Amino acid sequence: MQEHTYPKLHNAAWPGVVGKGPDSEPPIGLDTLLDFTAAVEVDGVKFDGIDLFLFDPHIDIDSTESEIKKLADSIAGRNLEVGSLVAPVWPDIGGGSAMGSKEDRDNFVKQVEKSCKIGKTLRDHGIRPHGVVRIDSATDPASWAEDPVENTKRIAQTWRRACDVAADYGEQLAAEGEICWGGMQSWKTMVNTLEAVDRPNIGFQADMAHTLLYLLGYNKPDDRILPEDFEWDHRDELEKGLKKMTAALRPWTIDFHVAQNDGSVFGSGTHDKTGRHCLPDDPNGRLDIAKDAGHWLRDEDGELTKAFKHICWDGCMFPNEVMKKQQTWNDILAAMISVREQHGWSE
Repeated sequence: MQEHTYPKLHNAAWPGVVGKGPDSEPPIGLDTLLDFTAAVEVDGVKFDGIDLFLFDPHIDIDSTESEIKKLADSIAGRNLEVGSLVAPVWPDIGGGSAMGSKEDRDNFVKQVEKSCKIGKTLRDHGIRPHGVVRIDSATDPASWAEDPVENTKRIAQTWRRACDVAADYGEQLAAEGEICWGGMQSWKTMVNTLEAVDRPNIGFQADMAHTLLYLLGYNKPDDRILPEDFEWDHRDELEKGLKKMTAALRPWTIDFHVAQNDGSVFGSGTHDKTGRHCLPDDPNGRLDIAKDAGHWLRDEDGELTKAFKHICWDGCMFPNEVMKKQQTWNDILAAMISVREQHGWSE
């Protein structure tokens, strides 16, 4: 029996969709991922819940209330709860660039509102005790770099509108730091954009695989933290870099993804290259998962922040063959348990 009951341990549904499709491998259905998640057990510990992607073929963003309640019952029937939700804010699936035309920005906000409505339905149905709605800028770094000042202002304006809508549903928005999103592609641009929004219900969603690339300055070389001649066996230097980055972003962090990265980028399907997700025991993994999670879960004095009630495993763009092995999910849950053992608490 584990000593700690928090943070709750969640799996993610979006690896079954992100990076999949006609120009890659076929998506993996939500029911399949739910079954794998519910079946995992390591030393008597199971996943507590799952975070969801509000996009077909998993969940139609325009689902009716009764359809969402049916989904909730299906998840609850597997003894799981729901946490954070990914809003489909991208132009090719109904959203729009947060710094684009008026129509683009209106569509972005509409997708956020639909996501928040689903989130509220899940909360009201008693299956979603905590979690956020995840967003990004839905634009690429090169387009943003054409006019960083004005484009950051436009993204902030759109996010501000989205925050106001989310507040009506009692939701928080979290911007996930991925190097493939304009105005979010470095730790400095991420902080600048968040500061420009000026709303209490927005924060940062830290993913250990993506944020590792912040240290190397991918897509924003002048913001790199580690030196250009950095070698991965210099663990002390890596920890100093992690401390600097998390000191800037931790105060904003309201949602957290446990992950592994080998220091490289990867993209599949239509997804741009971003921080590569590796399996927790990948021999090329650069992170000490449990230890390095502490940079996000504890403050500069080593005290737990308890800023979020659950943590989620994120492993996008794994091959379907890997994702359909039960051992994959056993290893992932074991990594999640190790994080909670070092940085958990009870309530």
